[in-house]
Amino acid sequence: MPWRTTDVDEQRMQFVIRATSGTERLSALCREFGISRPTGYGWRRRYQQSRTLTQISERSRRPHHSPTRTGPGQEQRVVALRKQTGWGAKKLRVLLREEEIPLPVRTIHRILERNGLVSEQAHGPALGRFQRGEPNELWQMDSKGKYPLQDGECHVLSILDDHSRYVVGLHALPELSGEKADPCLVATFRRYGVPQAMLMDRGSLWWSAWNGWGLTRLSVRLIEQGIRLLYGRVCHPQTQGKVERFHRTLGAELRHHGVPPRFAQWPAALIEVETRYNEQRPHEALGMLRPVERYRPSPQKYAEQVKPWEYAVGSDVRRLNSQGMLTEQGERWFICGALAEQRVRVERFDGKLLVSYRHMYIREVDLERRCSRALVVERGRGAEDAPVALRAPSASSAPETPQEPKEEV
Repeated sequence: MPWRTTDVDEQRMQFVIRATSGTERLSALCREFGISRPTGYGWRRRYQQSRTLTQISERSRRPHHSPTRTGPGQEQRVVALRKQTGWGAKKLRVLLREEEIPLPVRTIHRILERNGLVSEQAHGPALGRFQRGEPNELWQMDSKGKYPLQDGECHVLSILDDHSRYVVGLHALPELSGEKADPCLVATFRRYGVPQAMLMDRGSLWWSAWNGWGLTRLSVRLIEQGIRLLYGRVCHPQTQGKVERFHRTLGAELRHHGVPPRFAQWPAALIEVETRYNEQRPHEALGMLRPVERYRPSPQKYAEQVKPWEYAVGSDVRRLNSQGMLTEQGERWFICGALAEQRVRVERFDGKLLVSYRHMYIREVDLERRCSRALVVERGRGAEDAPVALRAPSASSAPETPQEPKEEV
């Protein structure tokens, strides 16, 4: 009969019992059990030497002496670094090499497995990467939260440089609002300068569906600094892949080192995460360099006093009131809440008022029909099509249209 392994040790016992009875030929028994003759002779010899069936089970092939085995001191250091950082074998290899412990990645991984420090996680194949050529060409910004706390909640505002993966801003917010986020952005700009462009999702903090350009008070502040705004596609978080991937690392860091239970503890915890990520943690996408080795601050400094926008000579320039409304013929017309107290240009056309802010047409006021509407042009009827805001003529060089980026990052 063919060899079947419902219980291998039991099969061996049956073979040895019949082989030592002296009534059957060994070659015939080997054919019946589906094993080679040397294997059959070996099992019988093992029993004859020990005189007990408990000794015929499979023996370990591990050598009694392994001169190349990793020393206990090195293994202890691998385990200690793993517990300290929570990082995988590739990143630990960089740290060990700096301590003059040159262990291969496979050896480090085996040590982690032996000590029960490897958790099985299913990760899909890495997608093709895209990155800007220089630091500060593009920053990605997003919020992670909310974390429920004993005394409220915490939202984490993350700002990441696309080229270097350097975290330029990591802030704890008690609530996700422009009032709380604006000081954090100002502090980041004062420390690292101003980027050429920023990429964000269509969250309410920096995108409003009430106007064609998605203007909020926060996004207006960014535009005033000359920053080009880019918005990710709806339901496509991979557009901001780098900051999304950082948030996964942030979550792992907080779980490993402990999630602060109270809001007052969060700023210090985030400073520690930011330092480890920027200065200590090797990054695979950077050839195992640290982000700090690829980043430098922006030469464009933060403007404490924003210069007034220069509209074309002869333009009818008005200032909106504190509610973002325009007064015309003794009546008030809503233009844009995010543009409260801002200077806008007013053009007259076919019984209508065309209102623009900087390079952007914002609102059309129909004086005859007595209605006001946002100025947008529909792109098409596709599920992923979005309205395109109109561009107004301007005397100054203006930031580019905050459209969706063409490349996915």
